[in-house]
Amino acid sequence: MWDERYAKPGYLFGTEPAAFLRAQAGHIAPGSRILCVADGEGRNSVWLAGQGHEVTAFDASPVALEKARKLARERGVEVAFHLSGVEDWDWSQRFDVVAAIFIQFLPPDARDAIFRDMKRALVPGGLLLLHGYAPRQVDYGTGGPPCRENMYTTDMLRDAFADFEILRLADYDAEISEGTGHSGMSGLVDLVARKPSRERG
Repeated sequence: MWDERYAKPGYLFGTEPAAFLRAQAGHIAPGSRILCVADGEGRNSVWLAGQGHEVTAFDASPVALEKARKLARERGVEVAFHLSGVEDWDWSQRFDVVAAIFIQFLPPDARDAIFRDMKRALVPGGLLLLHGYAPRQVDYGTGGPPCRENMYTTDMLRDAFADFEILRLADYDAEISEGTGHSGMSGLVDLVARKPSRERG
């Protein structure tokens, strides 16, 4: 299904980073090692590489990765792209930052497992950037799957990352224009959180 969507001309979600990522990039230390989760056609990973970071990205669609590599070449940056689904990624690798933007193809059980994996992938003191839709997004119909149960709430994220220092947790509406895939008034949820500097146990 994703290969078919990405095979259409142009970039489904555009070539510029998510507005959330640009707005929250000030939290990222210079020269960070960053993992971009399910990054599709590379708009976020390529932009981060252009900011001087060491970026790794993965996606399950080879069609999307081909476009991502093309975008990186055009922008003159290097990103370590990998073909992988979230269930198959080697989460034992460690990063300073994990960016997970609009990954709400995951049903609740898988989502909870990936939250744990993302925590594990962060070094002590590492930064999580998580951005997606609130349940009311289904009514807006301007992007994302038609599945309320896949969406985020602030209570859900506060509970899931209770062991992290929460720097930003917000639920809001905004007009976004990110390709044809995300276009129009949207119900959004942001989480920016830092892993404790000392691991428990």
